[in-house]
Amino acid sequence: MNPLSIRATIDILRSIDTSTFTGSYQALGTPVSNSIRIMKFVNNSNQDATISIDGVNDHEILPQGSYFVIDFSANRETGNAWEFPANTQFYVKGTAGTGSVYLSIYYAN
Repeated sequence: MNPLSIRATIDILRSIDTSTFTGSYQALGTPVSNSIRIMKFVNNSNQDATISIDGVNDHEILPQGSYFVIDFSANRETGNAWEFPANTQFYVKGTAGTGSVYLSIYYAN
């Protein structure tokens, strides 16, 4: 496919209220339906959150009041870009607090 004909599409916003945090991993929305090209995690709560892709191991920390963006397709000229595959489920854990953790996902269409 010609790279100029690829369009970006945004998936549904995933969120979890940190008042439900128990110290164990909980699913952050539903598994993704498409391969992820860009994703943004936002933690607007008063607690740190830990991110996991298997619900068992810690993979990333998301400090309170912070966000991070990962662009797997940045600076791609040709060939395949990195991406999380469809059906990936993200999990978060932390201490109960106020506010929410969000996940925004963009994919190529």
